[in-house]
Amino acid sequence: MSVRRLPVYLVLDTSGSMRGEPIQSLKVGVQSLISSLRQDPHALESVYISIITFDNEARVLSPLESLETFQTPLIDCPQSGATMTGAALELLCQCMDREVRKNTETDKGDWRPLAFLMTDGSPSDTALYNAMAEEVRRRPFASVIACAAGIKAKHEPLKKLTENIFNLETMDGHSFAGLFQWVSSTVSSGNRSMGASASITLPPPPPEIQVVI
Repeated sequence: MSVRRLPVYLVLDTSGSMRGEPIQSLKVGVQSLISSLRQDPHALESVYISIITFDNEARVLSPLESLETFQTPLIDCPQSGATMTGAALELLCQCMDREVRKNTETDKGDWRPLAFLMTDGSPSDTALYNAMAEEVRRRPFASVIACAAGIKAKHEPLKKLTENIFNLETMDGHSFAGLFQWVSSTVSSGNRSMGASASITLPPPPPEIQVVI
């Protein structure tokens, strides 16, 4: 019998406004997330990570891969351009449909996946975003969590995607470190509770992350 996996999708904004300290802090945050999860024996056994980025286009930087073998990809951003959040959600749905194992007569499929979206702006492809936000809601995610980072990030579009919206006012190293440490705690707690519940209870966020009502 194959191990039941907990798929975790990180959907990250790499648009031009992320250049400089924000993108560097994001890279460090992702690496710290991986390192932190690897300290958890339960997560190391079952958590699988995928990274999707979006700027002028959306791309899968890392298909779903185990924590043990995961290599953090090169994360970069263009000088300027659009923020194709809708295209990123379209990729997320395609990846989930293709990668997440379903129940069979002999084996149980994967646990319901988690998705984390971080953006510092608003979607440029509004019509596609609205359509794909509905598609994401139709899929059996255990939780979809959205983080609006920086003063220009818009909350209203994210409310079409999920009720779990958080605000990160600053995009320095300390803030991103807190964000990804919280993501790590969320994944670890979700990994332990999946056997008892189809959804997860989010742990309290650190002080630098505010809940959006």
